[in-house]
Amino acid sequence: MSTSSTWAAVALQMRCDAINRCATAEDARAQMLRSVQRCGDLIQGTRAFVGTFSGDQVRLVVLPEYFLSSFPMGDTPDRWLAYACLADDGPEYEALSQVAQQNGVYLSGNVYESDPHFPGLYFQASFIISDSGERVLRYRRLVSMFAPTPHDVLDRYLDVYGADSLFPVVDTELGRLACVASEEILYPEITRALALNGAEVICHSSSEVGSPLATPKNIAKQARAYENMLYVVSANSAGIEGIPFPAASTDGHSQVVDYKGRPLAEAGSGESMCAVAEIDIAALRRTRAKPAMTNLLARQRLDLFQETYRKEHYPANNLLDEAGELRQPGRAHYLDTQAQVIADLQARGVI
Repeated sequence: MSTSSTWAAVALQMRCDAINRCATAEDARAQMLRSVQRCGDLIQGTRAFVGTFSGDQVRLVVLPEYFLSSFPMGDTPDRWLAYACLADDGPEYEALSQVAQQNGVYLSGNVYESDPHFPGLYFQASFIISDSGERVLRYRRLVSMFAPTPHDVLDRYLDVYGADSLFPVVDTELGRLACVASEEILYPEITRALALNGAEVICHSSSEVGSPLATPKNIAKQARAYENMLYVVSANSAGIEGIPFPAASTDGHSQVVDYKGRPLAEAGSGESMCAVAEIDIAALRRTRAKPAMTNLLARQRLDLFQETYRKEHYPANNLLDEAGELRQPGRAHYLDTQAQVIADLQARGVI
């Protein structure tokens, strides 16, 4: 696909208004739609200001993790499905498509989704919507502490969606885009898999610790960008309002990192459009095409690691029973599974 030479990306640091305390599912849905409307207003203002200030045309906007809902805090799976989870054909996705289309941007974010193929479960999903309003990519988080993932129902998931659904990359007029969710930036294998599928820009929706110290995720953003020779556009929450912990605990550090691991722009605290920078896909492609010590992507010797990665670790299909039927997990299931993994690692002398 023909690619624009240069364009601007914004990691839009916006407040999350939690739906956890909403009295009814209808109230929660209405609040999420108000958040979509506010998101559209922020994007419109951001595009106008950036265009006037720098002359750059904003073509990609990345939103924070679960920007519409916050996250479950004692909510049962059934309640969270009713209150917070988006359906493929639901009004929330339709409203987000309108925001992308009206503003002429590719829009990426992270939400919770229901799935009729997996009743009783929900997935955390990152999306990319094109400037024509079409949802062109869905990536479902593969590593999570207390939420179901495709890996937990892997055999059935592959039967429904196929192997290509696990590490999707979409070829667009902006370049080849992909998504990484939240703490998955800490797992090198996920970004590497996307890079090997052609990703040039990672849309990273996050809701993470705000600190003046070097945080694990901030270090990882630069590392993933450098080792895979790609851009990382990472949007953090500007705090989460409406849940019982200090709102600004997740605030700041939205940033754009280039393919050499250099932060090009970073936001401070509060709602901010300051994490905005020019993306030069042509320069990235020239760098990837040069034989050099710094061309880490071309120097990978992946066959060396095949046997190591074949060793059983965190078990797939742990939310399928012996008959292959789904089971709805409680919080204890995830803790018990991780405890068993630790015990297995100890028995093998790994830890």
